[in-house]
Amino acid sequence: MPIAVAAEPVRDFAALAALWCGLEAEAGPIPPFRAWTWVGCLAEERFTDPWLVRAEAGGRTIGLALFNRRGGRLALTESGDRVLDAPFVEHNGPLVVAGTGAEVAATLMGAAWGLGARRLVLSGVEEGLAAAAGGVALRRQTRPAPFVDLDRVRRGGDPLAHLSANARGQIRRSLRRFAEAGGVVLARAETESEALAWLDALIALHQRSWQARGKPGAFADPFMRRFHRALVARALPHAEVDLLRLSAGERVLGYLYNLRRDGHVCAYQSGFDPAAADSHRKPGLVAHLLAIGRAAEEGARLYDFLAGEDRYKRSLATGSRDLVWTELVRPVSLLGFVARLRRLFGRG
Repeated sequence: MPIAVAAEPVRDFAALAALWCGLEAEAGPIPPFRAWTWVGCLAEERFTDPWLVRAEAGGRTIGLALFNRRGGRLALTESGDRVLDAPFVEHNGPLVVAGTGAEVAATLMGAAWGLGARRLVLSGVEEGLAAAAGGVALRRQTRPAPFVDLDRVRRGGDPLAHLSANARGQIRRSLRRFAEAGGVVLARAETESEALAWLDALIALHQRSWQARGKPGAFADPFMRRFHRALVARALPHAEVDLLRLSAGERVLGYLYNLRRDGHVCAYQSGFDPAAADSHRKPGLVAHLLAIGRAAEEGARLYDFLAGEDRYKRSLATGSRDLVWTELVRPVSLLGFVARLRRLFGRG
């Protein structure tokens, strides 16, 4: 059946929300970053010149891609502004009906070039989508995204079973030390007020830790805080977010902030008390291990550490996939010529 594609400016976000959520029901399992809970969060503020590309077949919508146009760039599900894009998107991509996959996604990307942008910005996408989008890469970064296959955890009967001897030893030693303080507990926030309070506490710990190392921290800009407070309020009623608190006795050790959708759990951010960690106590490893065990028990299929090569991610993961951040330009253009020269000389 032929695919018809149309692009139009977004004038009504409420109408777009209804259309997007309706297609979610047909899209099969999707990562949290493609759900309207994330895409629509503070959308009126983030998308200043939004465009929707829609694919239809037989009069039925089978694919949607939301872009924002800014300064000659067209960004997929992002604003194109550094501050407004501080909520880092990963597993980014169009929303398509299950089973239509690569063909519809490629068609949507191809149509995006017709919106007149000189550059197409794709952040945190899979390799296949970056390749199908056309154009030439002016810049490109590939980052591994480690994950835990939760079916493997269930088969092993223990979230420690797949780990190396060294990782198992560190976690067991940490659990023993925390047991001396009254045992370790990973609790989940149950109400919006509790979740927002734990998010604030996580942010405070995260910022303190990073600023002690001379770094600004992920939540340095006020917009980042506003976005995630709004996201938690949107996601909690749909069980699409977990705020988890790790405690030993009366002492709070830290927090995890995980996104979840269709059995895909994403470890988005964390904050831990640096005074609670030493060579014999690893609260971060313990918190993730307990969260992995809980996700496995609840029937989730993937615990995703998202992009990055941090040691704790590699220690706990069962596998990894690559995500791509790229800025594409038209092959027949001055920038396309520059991009090809960079690739020729190994600088792309």
